Parts: sequence; structure tokens; C-alpha cells
Amino acid sequence: MAEHETAARHRTPENPGSEVGAFLRRRREQLAQRWADEPLFRTVFTVARDEAVEAGRVVVDALAQVAGHGRVEDPADPGFTVVREQLSRMAAARARTGLTPSRVSTEVDALRVPADELLVAELPDASAEHVRACTTALTVLMGTLRLVVMETALSEGEALIDRQRLQLLEVATPVIRLWDGIVAVPLIGTLDSARSQVVMETLLESVVDQQARFAILDITGVPTVDSLVAQHLMKTVAAVRLMGAECVVSGIRPAIAQTIVHLGLDLGTVITRASLADALGYALRRLGADIVRAAPGGAQAR
Repeated sequence: MAEHETAARHRTPENPGSEVGAFLRRRREQLAQRWADEPLFRTVFTVARDEAVEAGRVVVDALAQVAGHGRVEDPADPGFTVVREQLSRMAAARARTGLTPSRVSTEVDALRVPADELLVAELPDASAEHVRACTTALTVLMGTLRLVVMETALSEGEALIDRQRLQLLEVATPVIRLWDGIVAVPLIGTLDSARSQVVMETLLESVVDQQARFAILDITGVPTVDSLVAQHLMKTVAAVRLMGAECVVSGIRPAIAQTIVHLGLDLGTVITRASLADALGYALRRLGADIVRAAPGGAQAR
């Protein structure tokens, strides 16, 4: 009997992943307590340590589930699904403090050390081959966790960049109310398809909100446009008309005029003016406003 138990202790586990999973379930609380003091958890859950411990428990449970499936090297294992959102928040929080992705990766890797120590402590009488098999499975599992964290963090980072880019586009295309019934979009800088789409959407929303009868697209500050952007501008003019307003394009530079002619675009139905002031004067006259020029001395001259 004693010889059988000794042989059992010294044999190589048939499924080291399952043994690691069982170890994680047994040592769940100890691991969570140790991880709560690691930078990845400690610097994110700063209000109460209990929050860090609970987060650690959730991650240990996920790792135990993955190991139990025998898929310690698979970042797509369903066990990681429940912790992806939490891990992404933790990684994003560390990134916001200025940490580089490699530094975040190092902090995730640091979680392996206390886990490895506890695992080895559980195998004092096991053979070197047995210990090596289990620690290797644990190392692979923790490496997969690091990969999941980095993938999730990068995905979250890309989504954040997309949101910020859209916000910048919206800020860069303000719609100004010049007069009752007159709105304008002064465009400055390079126009691309994405920004042209934002211009159209923002302008149409303002036409509805302001009940505008005239919408001015001022492109004085746009150095040049390509064929796709020119077509977007034409579509914007057409869309404004469909909303019941009249669109005026002002500030067409010589280079842009040459591009439009070269592309063969028909602007015969588009109202154009040399400057924003001219476009505003046109819209005011169409609204029946009387425009007068102030004469020297305060008198008014027509």
C-alpha cells in the first residue's frame, strides 16, 4: 500500500492542466489575497483592498475553468469570457497612468510567481518530472492570461481611439448659427471621406434643429479635395435640399476649382459665392433682410 502511494506521488500526471485547475480551486483564496498586493490589482482597486481580492478570485476561477478544460494555451477558451471585460478595464486603467503595453504585460506576468510558489509547495514529494509538468502547464496558462489581457487591452485601446477620432471630427466641424434661418460650417484643414460624412450628418441635424432655410458650406480653409470628397460635398448639397433648405458653397480656392473642373463635376445647380461674407449676404437678401453699409460718422448709406 505504501509503495503504491509513493509511486502515485512520483508518477507524471496524465493531465497536468486538470491538476493545475484543481490546485487553483484549492488555493483560490490564498492566490486572491496575494494577487491583491500585486501592482496590477493594487493600483487599480485603490478604494478598498476587498475589491482587489474579489477581482483576484474571479480571475482564479476563470483560470481554473480553462485549466480544467485542458486548454491552457487557448486564449479563446470560454473560461476567459467572464473576465475579459474586467481585465480590459484593469489594463486600460494602468495604461492611463502612462504605462506602456510591455510594462502592463510584465505586471500580468508577475502574477505567475506567487501561483508557482504555492504550486511547488503542494508537491514536496513529487518527482522532478511531475513538478516540471505541472509548473509548465501553469506557466503556459499564465502566459495565455497575459495574451488575453494584451489582446483585450489593445482592442479596447483601438475602440477608444475610434471614439476620440469621431469626437475630434465633430469638434473640428462646428455648425454656427449666423442668423435666424442661416447656419454655416467653416471647414479648415484636410477633408477626407470620414470627415465629409461627419460634415453632412452634423449639418443636416443643425438644419432640422435650427429650422434653417440656408446652409453655408465654407471651404476657404480647405487646401484641396479629391474626387471622393468632392462627391461627398455634392451629396451634402443635395441632402440639404431634400431637408427643405438651400445650400451655398463659399470660398472655393483656385486649386479646388481646377480639381472640380478636371473631374467633370457639374456645379451648375450649386449656388457658390467667393467668400463666407458673400454667402451670408446672399442668404440675408433671400430672407428679405435689408443690408446697409455703415458710413463714416455713424450715418448709414445704402
